[in-house]
Amino acid sequence: ELHQDKAADLLLPGVCSLPSPSTIYANNEISLEDIDIYGFDYDHTLAHYSTCLHRLIFEAARDILVEQYKYPRGIRSYEYIPNFAIRGLHYDIKKSLLMKIDAFHYVQPGTAYRGLQPVADEEVIEMYGGTKHIPLYHMSDFYGKGPAIKQFMDIFSLPEVTLLSCVNDYFLSHNIDFDQVHLFKDVTDAVGDVHTKGLMYKWIEDDIERHILHGNETCEVLSRLVNNGKTLFLITNSPFSFVNRGMTYMIGKDWRDLFGAIIVQAEKPSFFTDRRKPFRHLDEKGSLQWDRVTKIEKGRIYRQGNLFDFVQLTGWRGSAVLYFGDHIYSDLADLMLRHGWRTGAIIPELEKEIQITNTEEYMHTLTWLQDNMDWGVRNLTSHSCSELFGSIFRTYHNPTYFSRRLCRFSDLYMASIRCLLNYDLKFTFYPRRTPLQHEAPLWMDRLCTGCMKTPFLEEMMHIR
Repeated sequence: ELHQDKAADLLLPGVCSLPSPSTIYANNEISLEDIDIYGFDYDHTLAHYSTCLHRLIFEAARDILVEQYKYPRGIRSYEYIPNFAIRGLHYDIKKSLLMKIDAFHYVQPGTAYRGLQPVADEEVIEMYGGTKHIPLYHMSDFYGKGPAIKQFMDIFSLPEVTLLSCVNDYFLSHNIDFDQVHLFKDVTDAVGDVHTKGLMYKWIEDDIERHILHGNETCEVLSRLVNNGKTLFLITNSPFSFVNRGMTYMIGKDWRDLFGAIIVQAEKPSFFTDRRKPFRHLDEKGSLQWDRVTKIEKGRIYRQGNLFDFVQLTGWRGSAVLYFGDHIYSDLADLMLRHGWRTGAIIPELEKEIQITNTEEYMHTLTWLQDNMDWGVRNLTSHSCSELFGSIFRTYHNPTYFSRRLCRFSDLYMASIRCLLNYDLKFTFYPRRTPLQHEAPLWMDRLCTGCMKTPFLEEMMHIR
């Protein structure tokens, strides 16, 4: 006990503090003092939605499959399963296989499903030629859509993944022959119809108080930034009428006064890469105007366009700009890699995962696992956040493919933009200095500085 007390005294301040859902986490050093321009996506960034929308999307797409695509009526017996899927899963289109893959392209044991049924690890190994490793050329191109495997990165993809699994389950359980590629495309198109036909927009607008969460905090964040001399802009794929309804609810009818530029129906990610689409003005009613856009004016609404013209017209470029979005590929990747903007990822799942990993039960279990490598306990910890697939950030001991891309394409990540309320706007974020595998941990550095070649150090080295 005496040795343990001495060890605790040597730890640097804050080393043992628990993570908080209200904290902003840094993958890269960034000072808010250097940020003059703050940009935002809309859906799941400025506007956070209740999860009851997932059920509505699932049911509407399921009914479209039956009524318009003439799928068997028995599919209607499937209901949405709220905790079935997590973000970041991969789906092998030709094998109808849903799976969780780590940062090194290996399928995590026990996380492969065909339909709603688990697939044995041995069968997965056989399907991929004697290995659980999935080659990069199969997995994805730059935006997570490879020739054979798609990664689901959007929060709105959760009902799509669930519907895909349910339809697969119906055909498999009824021994109905089907083409896996056709099924995947039909389900994707049906879910797309829900969005393009405006069904989701209508549900939100008809019951906005139920579906939009934390609106007052969004208002507080934006007002604080403006009051501190920051310039704001909005780039979203959603239509103006929908954005206007939500922003008016959260902020008030004068919400446009907060923004130096408002771009709707931007068609990201091509907005960041395709120079050909010009900006169009919208009038107060949302109708397209014919005049040429030669400048971006505060309070006016613009549609489509491209980032190259946006930078030219505004002069907002480089590391003075920080853009927030929830989709790692569509919102953030191009901005970081091609344009040098700073990026902030909004990851709502952080709140639940941190709450779970901060529990005394979880920490005791994790300590036991580190000492004993018990496989039963390992399964318990990996599935604490999701019964079937576990954490979106980790497999048993590796980061997930999702987590690796998050670290690659975002300078900061957080559960919500309301986390900005906890920081001074001159605050500098530093990534946590975690040791590489060949480096001594931080507490060992402290020990070696003050206790080199002492009996106490030798005793400390033997404490388990």
